[in-house]
Amino acid sequence: MRHDPLDPDEDGPRPRSRRRGQGELEAQVLEVLSRAAGPVTAAWVQERLEGDLAYTTVMTILSRLHTKQAVARERVGRSFVWRAEADEAGLAALRMRRVLDGQDDREAVLASFVTGLSADDERLLRDLLSEAAEEPED
Repeated sequence: MRHDPLDPDEDGPRPRSRRRGQGELEAQVLEVLSRAAGPVTAAWVQERLEGDLAYTTVMTILSRLHTKQAVARERVGRSFVWRAEADEAGLAALRMRRVLDGQDDREAVLASFVTGLSADDERLLRDLLSEAAEEPED
């Protein structure tokens, strides 16, 4: 009799589902929230996510996003409703600022980042900085 590693009734290795990283889950939750017509519950988010994430996992991701100021929450009754405050690009920018804020030598970190950019990215960054400098301050 041959051993079938995919047979759940046999002892041995089981097939594993692909494990998603925290950043990927956060991006998926933000995408779901951004498609919502208004504030929604964590259960609503859970129903629309791919896979079979536990409710507690969705709540953990929402709480982390709230700490990062990427989502807002409002108490309704005994629970919260959630809405996106940032898109995926905004979340990436928040991560970059958090990394930069954790460094002692900001100038060295920024200099290293800029020197590592491709010519196209450097040109884009220069254009964005020029546009930001031209905008009137409130």
